[in-house]
Amino acid sequence: MNDTAKFNSVVSFLWAIADLLNGAFKKSEFQKIILPFVVLRRLDYALVATKAKVLETEHTLKEKGLENRHGQLCRAAGYAFYNTSKFTYESLLHDDASLALNLRQYVLGFSSNVRDIFAAFNFDDTIRDLERVNLLYLLMERFNEKSKVDLRPASMSNHEMGYVFEHLLRKFNEALNENPGEHFTPREIIRLMVDMVLMFDTELASGEGVARTVNDCCCGTGGMLTISKEHILQINPEAKVHLYGQELNPHTWAIARSDMLMLEPEGKDAENIKKGSTLSDDQLAKMRFDYQFVNPPYGYEWSKDEAAVTTEAASGFQGRFGAGLPRKSDGQMLFLQHFIARMNDPEESQSYIGIIMNGSPLFTGGAGSGESEIRRWIMENDWLEAIIALPQQIFYNTGIGTYIWLLSNRKPAAHKGKVMLVDASGEEFWSSMSKSLGSKRRQITETHKQAILKLVKERKEGPHVKIFDTTDFGYREIKVLRPLKLRFTVNAESLARLDALAAFKNLAVSKKKDAAEKKQDEEEGRALQAAIRAALQTLAGKTYMQRDEFTTALEAALKIKAPVLKAILGGIGERDDTAEICRDSSGNPEPDTDLNDTENVPLKENVQTYFAREVTPHVPDAWIDETYCDKKDGKVGKVGYEIPFNRHFYVFQPPRPLSAIDADLKACTDSILSMIGGLTK
Repeated sequence: MNDTAKFNSVVSFLWAIADLLNGAFKKSEFQKIILPFVVLRRLDYALVATKAKVLETEHTLKEKGLENRHGQLCRAAGYAFYNTSKFTYESLLHDDASLALNLRQYVLGFSSNVRDIFAAFNFDDTIRDLERVNLLYLLMERFNEKSKVDLRPASMSNHEMGYVFEHLLRKFNEALNENPGEHFTPREIIRLMVDMVLMFDTELASGEGVARTVNDCCCGTGGMLTISKEHILQINPEAKVHLYGQELNPHTWAIARSDMLMLEPEGKDAENIKKGSTLSDDQLAKMRFDYQFVNPPYGYEWSKDEAAVTTEAASGFQGRFGAGLPRKSDGQMLFLQHFIARMNDPEESQSYIGIIMNGSPLFTGGAGSGESEIRRWIMENDWLEAIIALPQQIFYNTGIGTYIWLLSNRKPAAHKGKVMLVDASGEEFWSSMSKSLGSKRRQITETHKQAILKLVKERKEGPHVKIFDTTDFGYREIKVLRPLKLRFTVNAESLARLDALAAFKNLAVSKKKDAAEKKQDEEEGRALQAAIRAALQTLAGKTYMQRDEFTTALEAALKIKAPVLKAILGGIGERDDTAEICRDSSGNPEPDTDLNDTENVPLKENVQTYFAREVTPHVPDAWIDETYCDKKDGKVGKVGYEIPFNRHFYVFQPPRPLSAIDADLKACTDSILSMIGGLTK
């Protein structure tokens, strides 16, 4: 927003209205009371100039007996909505005694697309609550003070009002220590992401007849959609742009819907803004989109959507989540899969995706996990164009590192099989803000934005840009086994270990219900335990370095069933690298499960070659578990994908010389001694 003073005055004015509500309402209720009145005042301002014409048109059409009057009333109003009540916002204040009744009548006079907005706000309940504490008139009167604030669309554009709404939402949620990042993204980040995506669309500027659909499945107040339309039209003023979105929060949905109604004369974009959970109730399931932009909530707990999501995932790629499911504590990669499922058929049209996520989707989850399988699916289908690391401390609710992922269903030939990583987190890509807004202490100016766009467009390797093959991020996780080697010595310590084993204790425990049978079983069990101890005592004083030799000696002293023998061996045996390898009945070495390990072999490298170079020199007796295979290609080892972004841009900083550290410590010590000396004088 260019006029900072105007923005600050509007925000301060609206925030000050909350003072009226103090004492009568909880802070958690301020948002649901103030926001609908802001929307109401804006809508009324938009309609006041054509009010008389709308009422006249309504009267004429009624006399003619026409039932479907919506289209003509919209044309009379000049917007995709209208109000046919006799009231205006100002005239409502002329009758204090009947204000609540008249306000309800006024809201009912709106077209159905606006009534839906106020239904989402539960506005009738708000009227009732304000009337109960005698604050309805005072609140409405505040919104009518033109000398203090001017909310008219002619004075405060929808673009500017978007800033105001989002700033209010941030302040409301900060006051409650809630998460404002669920509602909106800083505008400079949206502009950067949109411009990045539009750079890839070489056909956008081609002239007349260009049509583009834009979707945001977590659209909040609609800022990402309106900015994308603005930028598309800057590139091609003749383009036809159609906006779509879905929003879970009813209040932010209502704001987005009202904003769209005032932006687009026919109101089609407003009708395309759906309410509900994208994950469990996708209301745009039949649509495919040219551009998709989103900043999904970080760490979104998707348990509420779990039943619907898991059911859809079970249908494989007939649904949206066939690649895999991430952990329930973070649904970011569900939204990413949703977007990919809503791309156009590449044979028919282009599709581009810009999605902002934190660092977790880059590396969370090992080979075979839901997250890794989703990354694998994306890489194997070659959809990922680039990942751009943004500066920290640029979001309102978090200072953590964030990344823009750019995806496409039509990569240029030069990009095929490649992924570009761009590190735009350095200080040359941001400047400090004069005043912090929540956790936001930095900003990306137009100069910084152009510098980042240049890196993405030029696609040249350098300090801030690295280009990789998609397979560079893949690896094959193999399981490394080492042989079991046991030494057997019967002594007090090993007998104590045997006694502590559950399998040995359970020999004297019976599950039979009959008391007599139970007693008999337990007596027999205790007798067997005693016999085993006695047999073991005959082997005391000798150390056996081979399991088979110890087993033969034990069975010569006492005939023992296999399960009992296994328990004895587990209690008496001790691991010893100098002992002989334990082997199965086929003569193959048995693995020591406590020594099982894994190695990640780069996907481009032969597993056996890697193993011979990296493992065998250190543990010559190790071998690869041939049964540990990938479920898709059937080869040894599970395939995984991760994107170790920071590792690729890490620059080693040597530690300071010890002499410099000693000098600093001495200076600090001298300073402390000087202060102490001053205190003792």
